[in-house]
Amino acid sequence: MPLDPQAAAFLKQAADAGAPPIGSLPVAETRAMLSSLFLPPGPREAIKKVENRVIEQGGVKIPLRIYTPEGKGPLPILIYYHGGGFVIGDCEAYDIPCRALANGAGCIVVSVDYRLAPEHKFPTPVEDCYAAAVWVSAHAAELGGDPKRIAVGGDSAGGNLSAVVAQMARDRKGPAIAFQLLIYPVTDYEPNTPSSRANAEGYLLTKAAMDWFWGHYLSSPGDGAKPYASPLRATDFSKLPPALVITAEFDPLRDEGIAYAQKMQQAGVKVKHSDYLGMIHGFFSLGHILSRTKDVMNESCAELRAAFAR
Repeated sequence: MPLDPQAAAFLKQAADAGAPPIGSLPVAETRAMLSSLFLPPGPREAIKKVENRVIEQGGVKIPLRIYTPEGKGPLPILIYYHGGGFVIGDCEAYDIPCRALANGAGCIVVSVDYRLAPEHKFPTPVEDCYAAAVWVSAHAAELGGDPKRIAVGGDSAGGNLSAVVAQMARDRKGPAIAFQLLIYPVTDYEPNTPSSRANAEGYLLTKAAMDWFWGHYLSSPGDGAKPYASPLRATDFSKLPPALVITAEFDPLRDEGIAYAQKMQQAGVKVKHSDYLGMIHGFFSLGHILSRTKDVMNESCAELRAAFAR
């Protein structure tokens, strides 16, 4: 398909305004730019309760934002890991999709403010995310949730962290994860795919930006080859939770997301893959700009509800 007209108009407007490419500014300025992109002015979707709290797990303090929708508990739980290339992003920047997921899937959403690179390189963000999952499982009842119905999910780098936490939970014998929501996930630090070349420039996320993110996240290329950094490089994809893998046609990450879905399917994992034609990276969080965001949110919520019902 051609590029979605709304996506094309958005990219043209950004180019005409002289918006700097991702990765061309210092880290602090890039972090501020993401928040301005994903948080339009105006009221946000209403939800029963939003709570900010800081947990301590394994001697580390981790901020969480907990979204509780209407409904009789105990409710299922989605642990959400935000995107941003392991370098930018926080709970506030991803407040809008987390509200929509909680209301639409009828689940508690626990958004994790894991520590970011370059201040905290691999594997610190991964270990923070796993520690948060351990804490949520142990404290599910306290949150009004069901410890037997816990999913992990996230977009981009958050999709990477979700996939890695699912692998870690399998390898470390817990906590139990019921489902993975992997939204255009990063799965390989050094992809050599058709989409990484064809979509290297011009579609919001670029190859240069990914190089910038990985350069901040990794201490060495050797770290990038480790499965907990690049989940596509795992040797065992069996016994992972069922998954929905979402990709976007005009995204450099498209093919590595598809490859991860295929690896799981080949290992006997139940996987649904949805490729959103005409879409660009980041569209999950651009509902104020793109109509297709509603479609991907509806699909994500429907798959979460079905997984929790099982």
